[in-house]
Amino acid sequence: MNQKSPERVPVEINLHSKSRVLCIEFSDGSRFELPCEYLRVFSKAKEVRTSGAPVTGKEEVNITAIEPQGQYAVRLLFDDGHDTGIYSWDTLYELGVKHEQNWSVYGLLPVCKLFCSSGRQ
Repeated sequence: MNQKSPERVPVEINLHSKSRVLCIEFSDGSRFELPCEYLRVFSKAKEVRTSGAPVTGKEEVNITAIEPQGQYAVRLLFDDGHDTGIYSWDTLYELGVKHEQNWSVYGLLPVCKLFCSSGRQ
C-alpha cells in the first residue's frame, strides 16, 4: 500500500477531558482547539457519512481514547460508542482550518430542522 505522506504532522496532541477539547499543534505552528462534539459530528467514518442525516445531540460526548494509526493518523474512541473514526493528520488539520465555517453550518441544523418540519419552504 502506497500511503502519501501528510503535508503537516502534529508535534503535540492533548486531550482536555474536563472541557472536552482536543488541542493539536502542527509542525507549521498552527494550533487548533477542537471540541469533542465537533470531531464526533464531522467524523469521516463511513457510517457517519452515509447515514443520510446529520449527527446531532452530541453536546456531551467525550473522547475516551486516542490510538495511533501508523505515522499518519489517530483513531478517536468516543464515550457514545463511536469507535470507527480514523482521523489522518491532513483531516485534523482541515477540520482545524474549517472549524468556524463547519461549526456555523452545524449550528444552523436545529433551525433548518424546525423550518423544514413546519412545512415552510
